[in-house]
Amino acid sequence: MTPSAPAPSILMHPGLAIGYGTVLARLEEEVALGGGTHFLLARNGRGKTTLLRTLAGSHKPMAGTFQATGFTQYLPEDLHFDPEMTAKALFHALLAAERCQSALALAERIELDVRKPYGRLSTGNRRKTSLILAESSVRPDCGNILLLDEPFSGLDIFARQAFEELWRQSAASVLRLVSCHPDYDAMELPSTLLIEGGSIRYLHTPGQAWNGLKKLLL
Repeated sequence: MTPSAPAPSILMHPGLAIGYGTVLARLEEEVALGGGTHFLLARNGRGKTTLLRTLAGSHKPMAGTFQATGFTQYLPEDLHFDPEMTAKALFHALLAAERCQSALALAERIELDVRKPYGRLSTGNRRKTSLILAESSVRPDCGNILLLDEPFSGLDIFARQAFEELWRQSAASVLRLVSCHPDYDAMELPSTLLIEGGSIRYLHTPGQAWNGLKKLLL
């Protein structure tokens, strides 16, 4: 990110409501998110994907407003490509030359077979492909927002750690809002949006872990 470029941010105003036909959840207090990794937690069907799609601009809020500052990408849980195309072909087709090389290097690091057709990849390797594409599309000239829906689904621990390291390195220039189902009690979630009981609320506590948060999800 260049020195003059604005940092990425999401500002959600009180009264923001999300849903389809009926309200799934509503925000009571202002929430301001900046660069770094923020987690989005809720039980199934409570509005995680709806909130991500709303913030991405692909679905209108039922009420209220928000501002997203930065180049925004939304990565859904299921992203479909031509099943006959390989990951390598996708990288060459969708990324600039220099970005393609870094994407291939990351693919090698996390053991993604870039020569196998997309349709023959496992769920985890499809997730690796789409995550590499999203991360490789981050723009260096501005702040970036990545809205990631269940990015850890199917990933092995080594690939997950590689992406988490990348996230730490780019925290100043990239705001990531990550929907997930934590899979171990000690997982640290210092900056978290919770959707529970029809409300969206924000918790920011250093050292906060899943073990202390899961009882809050009704």
